[in-house]
Amino acid sequence: MENLPPYRRLRTYTFDPSLDTTLETRLINQTVLHIPWEKQLGKGPVGEYCEVVDYDPASECFYAPVNLNDPVLLAQDGHAPSEGNPQFHQQMVYAVAMTTIHNFERALGRKALWARHYKRDAKTGEVMSAEPVLRLRLYPHALREANAYYSPERKALLFGYFPAVLANSGENLPGGLVFTCLSHDVIAHETTHALLDGLHRYFAEPSNPDVLAFHEAFADIVALFQHFAQPEALRDQIARTRGDLRSQNLLGKLAYQYGQAIGNHGALRDAIGRIDEKGEWKPQEPEPEKFASTLEPHARGAILVAAMFDAFLSIYRSRIADLLRIATGGTGRLPKGNLHPDLVNRLAIEASKTSRHILRMAIRALDYCPPVDITFGEYLRALVTADWDLVPDDVRDYRIAVIEAFRRRGIYPRDVRTLAADALRWQEPVQELLDFSALLRELKAGSRTLEWQTAGARDDIDKLNGHYAAATQVWIKEQLTGPGTDRERSRNIAWALGLALDEGAPGSVYRGRDGLPSLEVHSVRSARRTGVNGRTIVDLVVELVQRRRGYLDPKKQEEVDDRWRGLRADSDKWKNDLKEDFKVRGGCTLLIDSETGFVRYTVVKNVCSKMRLGRQREFVESGGSLQMAGPMYPLMGRNSLSEPFAMLHRSR
Repeated sequence: MENLPPYRRLRTYTFDPSLDTTLETRLINQTVLHIPWEKQLGKGPVGEYCEVVDYDPASECFYAPVNLNDPVLLAQDGHAPSEGNPQFHQQMVYAVAMTTIHNFERALGRKALWARHYKRDAKTGEVMSAEPVLRLRLYPHALREANAYYSPERKALLFGYFPAVLANSGENLPGGLVFTCLSHDVIAHETTHALLDGLHRYFAEPSNPDVLAFHEAFADIVALFQHFAQPEALRDQIARTRGDLRSQNLLGKLAYQYGQAIGNHGALRDAIGRIDEKGEWKPQEPEPEKFASTLEPHARGAILVAAMFDAFLSIYRSRIADLLRIATGGTGRLPKGNLHPDLVNRLAIEASKTSRHILRMAIRALDYCPPVDITFGEYLRALVTADWDLVPDDVRDYRIAVIEAFRRRGIYPRDVRTLAADALRWQEPVQELLDFSALLRELKAGSRTLEWQTAGARDDIDKLNGHYAAATQVWIKEQLTGPGTDRERSRNIAWALGLALDEGAPGSVYRGRDGLPSLEVHSVRSARRTGVNGRTIVDLVVELVQRRRGYLDPKKQEEVDDRWRGLRADSDKWKNDLKEDFKVRGGCTLLIDSETGFVRYTVVKNVCSKMRLGRQREFVESGGSLQMAGPMYPLMGRNSLSEPFAMLHRSR
């Protein structure tokens, strides 16, 4: 058997090229990332997950693809960091993207898959086919503008380059070129957008103020906490701050060069502080009233990022309290001068452990989120539940720190009586549901195990995932609408799942050619997690979604719901006088024990909820869905809503 190395070592910038130009930060701004070894890595690089395509449309130029299997490059950990070498640019986007992917896979316990290309029937809107996307394309020099974004249409990351502003450009050369593909934070941010789209593709549809803000915040959270995996930079910043990471430091900043190059006087975003009108950095204090009035996605998302970073800082301070007592003889006051290197190392270890736990906690929570219309409050509940499952005894009070940080910023879930952790945790369903053990037996008959997503070729995993989704859709429809079913019981079960599946469903619910409401099963994925006590949890995560036509006029909504239940799905009337003003999506996420078929949690967004319909109508009427696009919306046209991140990132 061929003895392959476990990792490929590749040099990158720790943050971005601007920190290479000052003596203070140069020594910590180059690092070596350990990328899981890909035996079949081709020139580009082209691997199992990503394909780097280095075409510059502005110059009409293809840059020669890097060969990371070249013996010279293998011997020296790839190309040395360089702003002027396109092959290093290719190396860096690949290395950081793969690091981000690897973090997701370790947290979720399965291989990462990209969002599929969906083709719908032109008349009914039903999904007719879903084509797999095996590789995400990375374009290091795709745009000559101050932008970088994930394209859901192209399933690609497009990185721009642009001249820095002539005045107040910080460490950048005024007018010099800035490459977004050389920023760790930009690459990790955009890769996270793609990974999140692969898990929850309707999180890119603005149905409330939190949806796109969550996409932006979550991408920032991943980029931010990946800083703490770089030991040299972490030790340096802890030494400079004397262990106080609440003070100004590079670890809490995002896209430092990018922010300076567009004239921000500092990083693009900062989780712990801000630059005031005098150009001075000031720590950021929680302002709970801001959450209700802040709508722009980046600004609103920054509140969520600040909450997560605040929780990290609280836990970190708790973990180092004993070290500080020892170092200060119990006084809590560190002596003047540099910290002892041994103390710096121990503080760095605690900061790294804490950040790793918070990052995995944040990623694992994605399996506990509703499939559509997410809110920050629901994400808080997902965080608490996901962590509770793995660490029932929260001896370090991680969950309390997270809850407190959200509360301090005015982020509260709906429909809870208290902010106690046991009240915020999603509860086991009390109403009757389907016997999913029968479905599990049917699914296992083909593959004999539900842990197929942890190993094997990703193209095989994607095919099996599609097969499981189709089989689940057929099974649920048969159980709830098939011949001989108890209609009242089926209607109650569907309601408990947030669905409307029988002929009595409101007329605005999309229907198939059989006249019954259509149902989409987005994914049937396995989630394997091992807790601190060695206990392993293997769940089946099932996402069920339906669509409903929404109308700004409540009377028209009532008319469509009551009068047009029997209208054929392919009738032109739906495209003419009954054309919807907006779409409402609902359904649920189910977490099912993979051995027993017991439904542990149902995270429901009911498609027939009048309250949800009313809230989304108000959001649309207020122009919220257009405000989410930012100031660039009038310049880009309505069709560009299929590229939400292109618009969002132009407005940042």
